[in-house]
Amino acid sequence: MNQRSEKISLRKLEENDFAFCKELLPRLKKHHFASYLSSTLSYLILKEGEALGMILASFLWEKLPFIEHFIIKEEEREKGFGTKSLLLYEENLKEEGYPLVLLSTQADEKAQFLYRRLGYIDCGALFLENTPFDQAAEIFLKKNLLNKE
Repeated sequence: MNQRSEKISLRKLEENDFAFCKELLPRLKKHHFASYLSSTLSYLILKEGEALGMILASFLWEKLPFIEHFIIKEEEREKGFGTKSLLLYEENLKEEGYPLVLLSTQADEKAQFLYRRLGYIDCGALFLENTPFDQAAEIFLKKNLLNKE
């Protein structure tokens, strides 16, 4: 089947999704997963009904959706599924009345190019070198969901 015709959908995260999510994000702990469940912003990404990826999100300041983890199975990347699922997620947020979404990615990850292509703009960075969390800069991006495009 051509990937262009494959149906991508989102389903609210459920308790029985933990094993799949942990497979995509091995450091995920059960208590963190529970917080994603309670946020109501986290989804499983489905392709023709089968788990393809996940969006784990929470609220900043009780009102701003923040995507903490957006992961597509490695073998399914670069096929357009990330674009389709993120746009679908944004539509859900708009329908729920959220005017803005925030996410972050490391400066050495390719995902930043997808986000910018979809209209996200840089809004800050966190530099953690010489700390216990030493990593590439964490880039924060935002997207105004009310823009008419």
